[in-house]
Amino acid sequence: MTLRLRLVAIIGFSLTLLWSVVAVWMFMDVREQLRSALDERLAASARMVAGLVARLPAERLQVNGPRVLPLDVIARDGLACEVSLVRSEVAIQPIARTATSPGLEDAALGYSTSVYGGKPWRTYVLQVGEVRIATADRMDAREGLLREIALSAAAPFAIAMAVSLVLLWIGVGRGLAPIERVRTALLNRRADAQSPLPAIDAPPELQPLIDTIAHLLVRVQDAIERERRFTDDAAHELRTPLTAIKTHLQVLRLACGESGLHGAAGEALANAQQGVARLHRTLEQLLLLARLEGAAKPEQAPRADALHAAQQAIDDASAGASQVGAASSPLVELRATTNAASLAMPEPLLVSALRNLLDNALRHSPKPGSVVLRVERLPGHVVFYVIDEGPGMSVADVAQAMQRFWRRGNSNVEGDTGSGLGLSIVDAIARRYGGELHLEPRQVVGMEARLCFPAHQAER
Repeated sequence: MTLRLRLVAIIGFSLTLLWSVVAVWMFMDVREQLRSALDERLAASARMVAGLVARLPAERLQVNGPRVLPLDVIARDGLACEVSLVRSEVAIQPIARTATSPGLEDAALGYSTSVYGGKPWRTYVLQVGEVRIATADRMDAREGLLREIALSAAAPFAIAMAVSLVLLWIGVGRGLAPIERVRTALLNRRADAQSPLPAIDAPPELQPLIDTIAHLLVRVQDAIERERRFTDDAAHELRTPLTAIKTHLQVLRLACGESGLHGAAGEALANAQQGVARLHRTLEQLLLLARLEGAAKPEQAPRADALHAAQQAIDDASAGASQVGAASSPLVELRATTNAASLAMPEPLLVSALRNLLDNALRHSPKPGSVVLRVERLPGHVVFYVIDEGPGMSVADVAQAMQRFWRRGNSNVEGDTGSGLGLSIVDAIARRYGGELHLEPRQVVGMEARLCFPAHQAER
């Protein structure tokens, strides 16, 4: 749950609960007030009828028979009324009543609630001398009136709550805008940027967080700078003894003359030279990988010519294969479907990436001329395909091939001097400059490595 949604949920639930309690409280109060008002209306109606009856002549109040006169003075207001004469304590003679009157002879004086005809009625009985006036209204009519009032109030209440939640959502979003500005500033900041965090307009509550982030960025930059210095120092300290060992081995071979060393001594010297060469190459690969991940990326990268870099990588890879001692080293065939294509990246890094792919392909190729480097220009991209006819890799091997120091466990290629860092370097170069590296086993035999980079902006 996002912070915005969480705030809206908490505040909205609190407001809804509060106003619901207030609404119930108001509803209960309105119900009591409505009951009092309706009871007062019954009493007022009874007093009004009593006043009218008092103005009648005395002979009009004499009833000779059971005839009851109709009374419609207040029937239109929904009230039932009945006028009776009290002849004795138990004899009550109705003389007039409304058409809706259920018969109120048994109603008690004052206010009461009784059931007449299977329905509850609220009654009020007033007695003035021998004249008894009873007024009543039905309880279900009262409850219906109360429901109408509740519905009339509930609809605006529900609409107001919905609009309040919408306004609350907008208000919380505006209130969290400073956090969004902080997020945008951090998102747009390059990982290798050394400048301090720019000033951000934020409320005082967020300023400590911004200051903490700024101090953290400074500490991270210091850690990166220390790592960079350590890498440079390690490069210098390790290259010097390796160069010395390589020189001593070459001097030893020259001192042995043309006949050289034989037997175990000659084999040991050759293995020592191969080990030093392999260690030197591993060191160079590690330093290149460390610089790729730690060095600052320039704002404007130089342009690299794709075809020139491809040819340079072929020349370097062929020369390296010859130095290993393979007299019949496989040659690389260059196929290009475009005459000009440039990439927004340094050309030495592009050459290094292609050479690593070619080294792997040449190392596992069974025959000369079986490695192909194809350059294609696609809309907005330049794609390099390195195709070989080696033993290939399984799907599980492809998933692990770009991990550092990974080498296929069942590799039995003679003279394999790989360090397990080549594909990691290619992948790091590709990701650094917006490209992608894909490895895919071919259907027949061998592997296809596909290296894709965005073309230079000026040529799109």
